[in-house]
Amino acid sequence: ILPRRVHRDRRLGRGIAVDGRREDFGARIALYEKVPVVAADTDRLGHTNNTAYLRWMEEASWAHIEPVGMSWGVHEQTGKAMASWRTDSDYLGSSHAGDELLVATWITACDGRLTSRRAFQIVHEASGRTLARAECRYACIDLCTGRASRMPEAFVTAHRQAIAAWNPVPS
Repeated sequence: ILPRRVHRDRRLGRGIAVDGRREDFGARIALYEKVPVVAADTDRLGHTNNTAYLRWMEEASWAHIEPVGMSWGVHEQTGKAMASWRTDSDYLGSSHAGDELLVATWITACDGRLTSRRAFQIVHEASGRTLARAECRYACIDLCTGRASRMPEAFVTAHRQAIAAWNPVPS
């Protein structure tokens, strides 16, 4: 993965034309990473396998949340973690080895108690086409038991900071 950038990119979430219709997957971008597609990311059909998209989304979510106070060290210190329990993905186009993609993510919701939601958008850099979009739902768990557990204040604060800093009210 190439160096990450934290800013808005006009190609992401701002009414991108896909298959003759306008996409608007959030209009708020928190972080994007440029990702090169390599042969190991492709499957027998010759296009990027969905497991590669999921891996890139996980990497982007860590890159996004760590700067606002949720490093793995904080997870270990509190004994808690946010575990994904549902991911809804729409694959809208394909990519191939040699393509460069932009993987964007932002937090869309946090209840301050147990759950949060995060959105993703993957865009083909050269064409600006949205190839995938997804929403992941997370629940806070206790690292020792694996059971649902109330979010520590550090998690609530980090989520709220991420939402406030990177999800401003659209103009």
